[in-house]
Amino acid sequence: MNPKDTYRIPLAVPTFDKEMENAALNALHNERFVLGEDVYKFEEEFAKYVGAKYAVSTNSGTAALHLSLLALGIKSQEHVITTSFSFIATANAILHANATPVFSDINIKTYNIDPSKIRQSITKHTKVILPVHLYGYPCDMQQIMSIAKDAKVKVLEDACQAHGAEYNGLKVGTIGDVGCFSFYPSKNMTVCGDGGMIVTNNEEIARMVIKLRDCGRKTKYEHDIIGYTARLNTLNAAIGRIQLKRLNEWNEKRVRNALLYNKLLSDLDEIVLPLAPKKLVKPVYHLYVIRARNRDKLKEHLENNGIQCGVHYPLPIHLQPVYKKLFRFKGGEYPISELVSQTCLSLPMHPSLTKDDITYVCEKIHEFYEEAG
Repeated sequence: MNPKDTYRIPLAVPTFDKEMENAALNALHNERFVLGEDVYKFEEEFAKYVGAKYAVSTNSGTAALHLSLLALGIKSQEHVITTSFSFIATANAILHANATPVFSDINIKTYNIDPSKIRQSITKHTKVILPVHLYGYPCDMQQIMSIAKDAKVKVLEDACQAHGAEYNGLKVGTIGDVGCFSFYPSKNMTVCGDGGMIVTNNEEIARMVIKLRDCGRKTKYEHDIIGYTARLNTLNAAIGRIQLKRLNEWNEKRVRNALLYNKLLSDLDEIVLPLAPKKLVKPVYHLYVIRARNRDKLKEHLENNGIQCGVHYPLPIHLQPVYKKLFRFKGGEYPISELVSQTCLSLPMHPSLTKDDITYVCEKIHEFYEEAG
């Protein structure tokens, strides 16, 4: 069921309008369904938008991460350092590449991987550092790149929630060796289905992921590596091209919404607000996430009042059943990730939110804590 049918204020509202519909129909009627003209135009436009030399589309953000690791030359059982506080696909991509995820805990303020913990995790087996710009807030890339340089390892940015976010004047995804994006329907921009993008300034890496996404194809019927079927459909690319044109405007609205939330909730000691933009750090608020006392009861109160909420994420990756089984995690290994997972709450965040919507949400949050005493 569409959340708009069940909630007065939904958590997220993907945009699909007549211009996107016309673009999709044009692609269906006039182009190849797979790797049609719109795919290559989308790649060119996305590369230009982020400021990278190359962009290669895939059928998902997970595939983008997986193929990027392979293109970086990851070998069996080599280590990739990443955060446990992310969507599970971040770590799954490492396993898909037959490598070993090594988790590091997060910074309590940014919810991103803590560079000091990365440094402690570096060993002779480390091949790649995989930071995640969680919720659209950029990681401390200056420190991460310095650590990577000292350790002589690669950096793969998971920017799947951070389309358009900037760190020190650069779009995230372009700072490391490779960057990956997702176009899943809940993201700041979507292709109205699954989709992903790999960006890099390294021609060799770009050529390798082009081959990997298309069955390892050297020529039409000649394949010189084991590849995958991970291409983006032309229909999705056509929609993505329209969404990309709107992205800056949508991100600006998200930032304004976040600042209004911060203003209206700043008097509550019971919650911790997300960080505001800084001179060097420009987030895009894919999600607006607070940490809240009595999180679950607050969530229930808001949803009973027509406000859809989310929890991103109730289980850090190391406490997911499959990872506990594979790596024998017991809990307590990454205490900050575990603390945030128990207290985080995502409030409605999308460009179509109005000032009245945000005011209503904040009034209901105040109401909850006033009644709780």
